[in-house]
Amino acid sequence: MRRPRGEPGSRAPRPTEGATCAGPGESWSPAPNSMLRVLLSAQASSARLSGLLLLPPVQPCCLGPSKWGDHWPPGGGPHAGPVQGLQRLLEQARSPGELLRWLGQNPTKVRAHHYPVALRRLSQLLGSLPQPPPVEQATLQDLSQLIIRNCPSFDIHTIHVCLHLAALLGFPSDGPLMCALEQERRFRLPPKPPPPLPSILREARPEELTPHVMVLLAQHLARHRLREPQLLEAIAHFLVVQEAQLNSKVVQKLVLPFGRLNYVPLEQQFMPCLERILAREAGVAPLATVNILMSLCQLQCLPFQALHFVFSPGFINHISGTPHALIVRRYLSLLDTAVELELPGYRGARLPRRQQVPIFPQPLTTDRARCKYSHKDIVAEGLRQLLGEEKYRQDLTVPPGYSTDFLLCVSSCGSVLPVRAQDPFLPYPPRSCPHATRDPAQRVVLMLRERWHFCRDGRVLLGSRALRERHLGLMGYQLLPLPFEELESQRGLPQLKSYLRQKLQALGLRWGPEGG
Repeated sequence: MRRPRGEPGSRAPRPTEGATCAGPGESWSPAPNSMLRVLLSAQASSARLSGLLLLPPVQPCCLGPSKWGDHWPPGGGPHAGPVQGLQRLLEQARSPGELLRWLGQNPTKVRAHHYPVALRRLSQLLGSLPQPPPVEQATLQDLSQLIIRNCPSFDIHTIHVCLHLAALLGFPSDGPLMCALEQERRFRLPPKPPPPLPSILREARPEELTPHVMVLLAQHLARHRLREPQLLEAIAHFLVVQEAQLNSKVVQKLVLPFGRLNYVPLEQQFMPCLERILAREAGVAPLATVNILMSLCQLQCLPFQALHFVFSPGFINHISGTPHALIVRRYLSLLDTAVELELPGYRGARLPRRQQVPIFPQPLTTDRARCKYSHKDIVAEGLRQLLGEEKYRQDLTVPPGYSTDFLLCVSSCGSVLPVRAQDPFLPYPPRSCPHATRDPAQRVVLMLRERWHFCRDGRVLLGSRALRERHLGLMGYQLLPLPFEELESQRGLPQLKSYLRQKLQALGLRWGPEGG
């Protein structure tokens, strides 16, 4: 009998996080090479390695028995038939009482995904009316008990949604509902990273150290955000020793984890080696060349000679009309921004203005994939209640193309100003406007530092995140980081508002009647 989707035993591929990893919907599995197994499992069993590369089985979201037992009806999935009909009834409920009656009267049709639907509809009903109808506390307690009893079967997305909606509805942060959901959320947190691996290259035979193996190792470290110094140093040493045999297409993959993981190797010949490879290979593989420079840009180690080459008219004309012309121009635009902000001593060629494009026209791939786990929605609600909707902008992209989570305009005396009445952008490039009228308003950017913005150890920002924050600061934006550890410790919306108030007041900001 075929196993329905979502039942125990099925496996799902991990979403990709980088250009060198498997594509969407593909699983990643290394070639059966003994050297890779030695490198990745010096202190880990093969089962632990499998746990790194594969998702655990997806558990079905089924609450209680149904008339079909443990299987879905023929031709129907988990949301088919009566179950889908119940969802429509919940979404169309006209009062809190009607909403809760649908849940109470249909126990065999209720599934895990119905509870966030009910909470969201309850929030809409209570928020859309100037004088919301009274809801009996006993009825809310019944709903709370239903969720508490069944939340062990919720997936992590359902738990996050229920936590946010329950906080917005005013359920007490130390009450049984919030505590139960928070406990289930913590049970589902990813495990702590394995301890640093020992020096393990001596366990391998020299003939097994091939470029293919080292590329697989580099991709594994980059994909899983594993900032393992000894393995990274081994890759750097391999690159230096094998310099003459490596082309730029292989080098771009070996260099990828250093930029992504924000790690400058101790190997003294690492940078001179890369400069020689770039000088030798720059005209052969344009995309590989700019990929290497992108990794070095994250490490603040850009070589002037290579920059002069990729900004030359010959290189730009060479890539025009090629399939990867747009992505190369986007990378060149970011490199030009790095030159403008971080290399005042550079006097070589620059990217012509007509060739420049926005650096990041869309949110990063990892943010799009994990938006349902982000704290952005509840922080936005906290700012809305604290400051008012007119006092901040969300998801604004500022020149030359960096996204901001939340942006405030602040007067010289510290008053938070209505953003719509101000120009939210600071001039770019900043050095091109020395005699312009100085705008007295400051721009404060609240930056969410989510768990996946860091290497797996949770202490070092990924290279792309550190680059964005560094450049925004150099352009004149005042940054206010909101680390995930602090956000996760706030139980409910009232605590979060108090946390945001303290953060903003620590910068000297004022708002409300007394703040203008």
